[in-house]
Amino acid sequence: MVRMRQAWERLERLDHQVQRSVRRRFGHRRTVDVSRALSWSGEHAAAWIALGLGGAMLDSGRQRNWLRATGTVVGAHLVSMAVKRAVRRPRPGGRGLEPLVRTAGRHSFPSSHATSSAAAAVAFAPLLPAVVIRPVAGAVCFSRLVVGVHYLSDVVAGAALGAAIAAAGRWWTTGCSWTIGRSWPAAGRASTGRRRTPAAGQAARLH
Repeated sequence: MVRMRQAWERLERLDHQVQRSVRRRFGHRRTVDVSRALSWSGEHAAAWIALGLGGAMLDSGRQRNWLRATGTVVGAHLVSMAVKRAVRRPRPGGRGLEPLVRTAGRHSFPSSHATSSAAAAVAFAPLLPAVVIRPVAGAVCFSRLVVGVHYLSDVVAGAALGAAIAAAGRWWTTGCSWTIGRSWPAAGRASTGRRRTPAAGQAARLH
């Protein structure tokens, strides 16, 4: 118990140091405005849910994959909320570190924004280019530090939780459909395990 308390105290000191450093380096108006917008869009995973539902509407061939990926993000967000209520860590505060946005709750650990963003980066990876979704997910995570409503350990823990949940659910998101990476005919040929000989192919063309 003593070692755990000492480790937690060291983590608290590191968190406060990072918090002050981020506020010093990134506390200017333009960065804060962008971070506020990112934080607002990520509230209750709203932007990621909208992305998933929009993808399901526009990409009918992979609709099931989009919906299941969206369900994974929602599930990760709900888990983070449950953990947050169990841990009940207060949000950052103090002189010079006042929060720059309003929050839906008082508890800090883990960051639900980071959880849903990391889950989205993993769950939507087979559906969107990584160069598009990963930087956005990372920016949402970092925005929570800039606006002063989470410690670094909150964000890291949230991102790890979201990525783990999405990775564990990857079989459900992509495993029940062949629409990602291959077509149904290709899947059918792969499942038979048989190779067509040149003679067989020629006979099929003549027929």
